[in-house]
Amino acid sequence: GFHPDLTGRENIDMNGTIIGMSIADIKNKIEDIIQFSELEQKFIAMPVKKYSSGMALRLGFAVAVHTQADIFLFDEIIAVGDASFRDKCIDKIEELKKNSTIIVVLHNRELLEKITDRIVFIERGRVVSQ
Repeated sequence: GFHPDLTGRENIDMNGTIIGMSIADIKNKIEDIIQFSELEQKFIAMPVKKYSSGMALRLGFAVAVHTQADIFLFDEIIAVGDASFRDKCIDKIEELKKNSTIIVVLHNRELLEKITDRIVFIERGRVVSQ
């Protein structure tokens, strides 16, 4: 989660630290994170409470995918946003799959089939099919 009163840049620092990035790592990656999010400099300097939900989603995804992790869990993260950003997210997930386990919760079956190697359908906490 982001703190609504902090700017996008400040939230990158805070969120990056929360998910395990070192301060040096955040400093080295902050411009890549901002560039990936496609948030202009004027927006990255604004409090997040003034962001649309799509802008916050872009920033959150950008921070998450610039960390080193063995497992990534994305919950409906690529179901929102414009087509070009969604394609960018899919490309990034494909890249992350090479060295990490990716778990995606998504209701779009076509998109799931495109980005996953295995799909498990769960209903009311039980595996229905794989």
